[in-house]
Amino acid sequence: MSTRTLDTDILIVGAGPVGLFLANECARRGLKWRIVESKPAQSEHSKALAIFPRTLEIFDMAGIATPFLEIANRVTSVRIITHEHTLAQMPFQPEESPYPFIAMVPQNVTENILVGELNKKNGHVDYATRFVSATQYDDHVKVVLEKNSHEESIHVAYVVGCDGAHSSVRHQLNLDFEGGEYHDLFMLADIETNAILPAEELQLCPHEAGPLAIFPLNSNRHRVVATVPKAEGHEPALEFVQDLLKDRGPSGLKANYLYWSSYFHIHHRQVAQLRQGRIFLAGDAAHIHSPIGGQGMNTGLHDVWNLVWKLDLHLQGHGNDFLLDSYSTERRPVIKHVVEITDFLTRMMATPNRFIQALRNTVIPMVSRLAPFQHAFVQKMSELGIAYQGSPVVEGSGLRYMDDSLRGGKGICSQYLLLLNRDLPPVMEKAAQQLEKEFQQIIALRRTHDQGIKLVRPDGYIAFSTNRESQASTVETIKSILQQQTMPSV
Repeated sequence: MSTRTLDTDILIVGAGPVGLFLANECARRGLKWRIVESKPAQSEHSKALAIFPRTLEIFDMAGIATPFLEIANRVTSVRIITHEHTLAQMPFQPEESPYPFIAMVPQNVTENILVGELNKKNGHVDYATRFVSATQYDDHVKVVLEKNSHEESIHVAYVVGCDGAHSSVRHQLNLDFEGGEYHDLFMLADIETNAILPAEELQLCPHEAGPLAIFPLNSNRHRVVATVPKAEGHEPALEFVQDLLKDRGPSGLKANYLYWSSYFHIHHRQVAQLRQGRIFLAGDAAHIHSPIGGQGMNTGLHDVWNLVWKLDLHLQGHGNDFLLDSYSTERRPVIKHVVEITDFLTRMMATPNRFIQALRNTVIPMVSRLAPFQHAFVQKMSELGIAYQGSPVVEGSGLRYMDDSLRGGKGICSQYLLLLNRDLPPVMEKAAQQLEKEFQQIIALRRTHDQGIKLVRPDGYIAFSTNRESQASTVETIKSILQQQTMPSV
């Protein structure tokens, strides 16, 4: 691809969950990669907790789900409580997923699992290595790194900035981080409780003084997230957390011990584009929002899952700039929706307006009992409802696809899957085989009991689907989709 000898194909900046997952995927796909982290080691703090069903499906397709399942606390319901009164209790058990629960895993454990999986693939993280600058050329990026006060210049095909809210890569690109800041301060605390709450239940507690959310790590250890008007001390003390729970939390819940706590400011911001030339942004480097709802880490993991297969095909010579551009085109609407929905949820839970409080407290008990509302709530929170309809590389709904054949790390990787019903007419079978032959390096045929034909992307989303048996229209549509992203850009 480049006339210059490159040091690596993909440089990943940042070794949080997003960067580590991207490194694992690069390794699984046999790409050349390097991951650098400015800190001397992985974080020891729990930070993000919730891993939602679609993320677990992605981990499964990537072959790394098992260690998360072995350690996770499984949440299967969400309760909304205000002033000790339950407004709603909704099941969180999506039937369409093999993972009908939220997996609660502390972020430091998530990172350790991902580092361990990377080590199994003979990969490692370059710690205490700082990204300094990047200069883009037509066929590569020159990157300057610094370690132990020594600068190193390397030449790479692509850079992916996964380096958090204060991203050096984003600053290098001089991209605006559009949005705003919450006036109140957020606090989080990991506490030992008196075990009166079910371990499988998450609590959301609207309150005029600010929202409070309780995430269970097990029956007697919980994460508390809340907004507070100001800090009391350098970090929240046990007594401070006890007072918050007494004022806003479920009746009878007590904090007996404080494991870790922190104050932090949060913004709701996003960049207008996730790609600038050969440099991409993902995770908190590209978007940040309220922690209420636990969507942040999951959204970042989905970013790199969307990106890596496109880089993979491009590096193999089977993808063009049109395909790479679709990363920003597809992920931006998803990110925008996550920022808006978490902002709405945070403000709705904290409104001081008595009329809106009364309306909220009246409406939630009514709608939360309705099956369509429960389904919509789970679809949004679980990220199972993410679809790429309207994408330039999708014809149709762009819905997720998941079956047992995609699981375990070898079911789907660097090729589209052309799924054919076992009972298709011979003429259609022959046309599909001809299509596989024409695009043999990026398509694999697979027989299923599903009706018609589906073209499933390497990230498990449907690029095209039809129940019709018209050979010409079906094959030509699939061919057009593939040609659009594989033919050289003009």
